[in-house]
Amino acid sequence: MLATLPLLQQRHFPAIKRGKLNILQVNMGYRCNQSCLHCHVNAGPKRTEEMSAETLDTVVEFIRKQSITTLDLTGGAPELHPGFRDLVSKVSALGVRIIDRCNLTILEEPGQEELASFLAQHRVEVAASLPCYLSENVENQRGAGVFKKSILGLQQLNQQGYGLKDTGLQLNLVFNPQGPVLPPSQEGLEADYHRILQQDHAVSFNQLFTITNMPIKRFGSSLISKGQFDDYMELLQQAYQPENLDGVMCRSLISVDWQGYVYDCDFNQMLDLPLNIHHHNQPRLSDLINVDLESSDIVVADHCYGCTAGQGSSCGGALS
Repeated sequence: MLATLPLLQQRHFPAIKRGKLNILQVNMGYRCNQSCLHCHVNAGPKRTEEMSAETLDTVVEFIRKQSITTLDLTGGAPELHPGFRDLVSKVSALGVRIIDRCNLTILEEPGQEELASFLAQHRVEVAASLPCYLSENVENQRGAGVFKKSILGLQQLNQQGYGLKDTGLQLNLVFNPQGPVLPPSQEGLEADYHRILQQDHAVSFNQLFTITNMPIKRFGSSLISKGQFDDYMELLQQAYQPENLDGVMCRSLISVDWQGYVYDCDFNQMLDLPLNIHHHNQPRLSDLINVDLESSDIVVADHCYGCTAGQGSSCGGALS
């Protein structure tokens, strides 16, 4: 059983407001073929939650009405949702940039043999989780056999042209620290990833994103059980960099859960901190299709220090 997390309340994190809304991040459900230690969603093979067809239709309508420029698909493993390919097909036809947050091993699952070619056909950007370039470290965090499957997945994507020069098929890797520490320099670590993955596995990619582990759900529970939660929160707060505030993802993004409820970010979603919009206690995406969210207040709490500590952290990696 997961340990109970302390209630995260706003302390001194500054008030911030949303700018122009460009990105719609959609959590299609919590089912996943992995159960990673750092997962802030508690995703896994036994989870059954998934977005309804009606809500998927609302996603497409919202993108049209709000002139969203980027659809960011996450989960769980979003590719396991039976409506994943239909959603990608409809949204790519609108000329919208699509990001698939892929765990790589999904490409080796039965029934997913054509996934890499489908993603390439629709020119979907792949943000692939690979917490290290060493097998032992990856498997400590993500389970036995995961590293080999991840490399095979990367090689599949390379065969489709992902990560290669002049193809325009973007393959970005995502690094999470092994424990309650801040990520190292994104630039230096990216150079190591490029060198070792090419040297040892003939794998190419575009960029590396370093993302701070958030003290919530599975990772937060692990911190509690080890007596490290307070120290980690202190680390995040002490490493706060005010210049990172301008680049935090919630300024241009909203997050939608599998039921269609809307949050300022994926982390607020996991903490049940809904978007703060007048007349809506817990707004759904369908309530906001014709609502201008620019300049609206963003709900903040202690975990927000995870996005502003050190180099900063967002869905697109370091901020500074």
